[in-house]
Amino acid sequence: MKKKILIAIMIICAITPLAAQDAEYKISLKSPGNLAETFSLYETTDGSLKASKDLPVDIRRKNAIESTISTEEITITARETVYFSFEEILKLGFSHNDCQFYMPGFWYRRNLRSPKEAPSFHTSDSWQVREDRLSVPLAGAFNGKTGEFYTVLRMDNEGEECLTTHKDGEVILSGRTSLGYTGFRNINGTSALVFGFPYSEAPKTYIRKLTLSPAIQTFMKLDKGESITLKWDLRKGKAEDFSGFVANVWNYSFDILNPQKTESKYTAEQAKEILSNFFKESYVDKYDLKYYSGVHMRTDDCANNGSAEIGFVGRILLNAFNALEYGEANNRTDLIADARSIFDSYLNHGFTSAGFLREFVDLKNNEEPDLYSIRRQSEGVFAILNYLDYERKKGRIHKDWEEKVKHLLNNFAKLQNADGSFPRKFNNKFEITDSSGGSTPSATLPLTMAYGYFKDKHYLDNARKTAVYLEKELISKSDYFSSTLDANCEDKEASLYASTAMYYLSFVTKGKEREHYINLCKKAAYFSLSWYYMWDVPFAQGQMLGDVGFKSRGWGNVSVENNHIDVFIFEFATILDWLAKECNEPRFSSFSSVIKSSMLQLMPVKGHMFDIGKVGYYPEVVQHTNWDYGKNGKGFYNDIFAPGWTVASLWQMLSPNRVENYFNKKQRK
Repeated sequence: MKKKILIAIMIICAITPLAAQDAEYKISLKSPGNLAETFSLYETTDGSLKASKDLPVDIRRKNAIESTISTEEITITARETVYFSFEEILKLGFSHNDCQFYMPGFWYRRNLRSPKEAPSFHTSDSWQVREDRLSVPLAGAFNGKTGEFYTVLRMDNEGEECLTTHKDGEVILSGRTSLGYTGFRNINGTSALVFGFPYSEAPKTYIRKLTLSPAIQTFMKLDKGESITLKWDLRKGKAEDFSGFVANVWNYSFDILNPQKTESKYTAEQAKEILSNFFKESYVDKYDLKYYSGVHMRTDDCANNGSAEIGFVGRILLNAFNALEYGEANNRTDLIADARSIFDSYLNHGFTSAGFLREFVDLKNNEEPDLYSIRRQSEGVFAILNYLDYERKKGRIHKDWEEKVKHLLNNFAKLQNADGSFPRKFNNKFEITDSSGGSTPSATLPLTMAYGYFKDKHYLDNARKTAVYLEKELISKSDYFSSTLDANCEDKEASLYASTAMYYLSFVTKGKEREHYINLCKKAAYFSLSWYYMWDVPFAQGQMLGDVGFKSRGWGNVSVENNHIDVFIFEFATILDWLAKECNEPRFSSFSSVIKSSMLQLMPVKGHMFDIGKVGYYPEVVQHTNWDYGKNGKGFYNDIFAPGWTVASLWQMLSPNRVENYFNKKQRK
């Protein structure tokens, strides 16, 4: 029986459908052991697409226009066994110099924050990539002068994938895949969207962190008599700016793809019970600093080591607070004792001579870099203030901790620039080693919390200054960058932190100021949302993630440099639920439910360990596309991971009332 894959192109134009002459079609045919030949196709009066010579395939085109929607369907049938690659080019009529480009979760504007070793305009002004790199299999071009945009969205993905023998060059696939490709191209100074099937990447393929390899073009086999499929939506519209464009495209993609929740196996309490095993097994008490060993660990054995890390990626103090709260609620005296010993040890041994938190210490080798970051310092204060507020509500006051926090926040004031920003990295002498302001929103959270705890207006003033900087330099410019500490590029966490910063400020302000923060929160949220997958990428048999039935929808890509997915969420799902009510946008709460159900899929429990060595040590570097951190590749994890932050992130997601409870009031109106 013939196996059929429907190939169609659905064109949805908000203004005028593209004319037929704006499209070019090509097919490349390869015979094993020989270079492929590429043929340009032209349309005949009967709807066929023909080449200048007779080809061993029949290609027919149907076209139907209804209102502003033009539906194009192409069916390719093999008259003899062939290995093929199909491409369409849509010329947009925009000057390439006027355009900014968008491939969700991978490409923003021109990726100029990224280095030349990663996909960016520094290397080329034309890029096409395999669809599983993208949170939505879509490419778009936005004309900054006119506000016009076009997007192309893949519509037919049957969830098939196969293993390949090579990572670059012309590659015949070992079986069937449903992955195509999409991107943009500079054609003699004008922009075009390109897309095709099966996947092809050019001018480079990104295989590892800061490692570009030569281009790849894949070919899929069609047996004699077989028919095949491709289907996309092409849409034209207008937006006020790039930020409006991203928001418009996210709403459109959500409505078309309609992502649904995955089957949830655990309640919040059940999930916390499993994750709490991390607190039990990772606790280390043989040094002056007590800590949870949660970074630089092997996935296969999760053995404890000497690395103690305050903020990202270890989140020791936040996990200590989580363990304390959970232990007291569930009469777990072991967890309570460990958590209190961690806080006590950091109070006595966890600060530098200048009053900064000791961010990262290799206790085994007695090594400690004199380098600090506003992000990790902020995450440490965030955890301490959660702890102090919890303790105070229990009638337990910690004056010594309060003084340490005040001193550290005075250090923050010394570091804050006149424009409200914070330097990314510095040393114990307050010497700036990285002046980039992309991590600034991480400081907004503890400053706002400090105002709520201490009632000192200076902290609120400093938090407001960060909001001015965030609005001017990040949100209004749609430029979210360098929050991830191990990369200098466009990343998810900068937009997520910016959105979260405005959420926190909404708790301590009212009236027009509060409404302004809500609007900024929403604007940044769309960029954060753009990193989260709305679809399920396919995996091949033998790739563990596929074999266990993993669904990628609801998981977020990390950054342009780090092309993997993870569970970095913290309060963001709660923020989406809040924004849904504040802004009357039900899409946000719907997608929040997808995130919350999906992110618990890989919970390591006995009998279902998902290649993790210990129960509750949630995986981190989930490699979902042709990229790896150095080990294992698509369908697996890197061999080294940091469950400290994954446990903390999921715990925060599973505690949706935590921020509201901290500020001890409902949202102000």
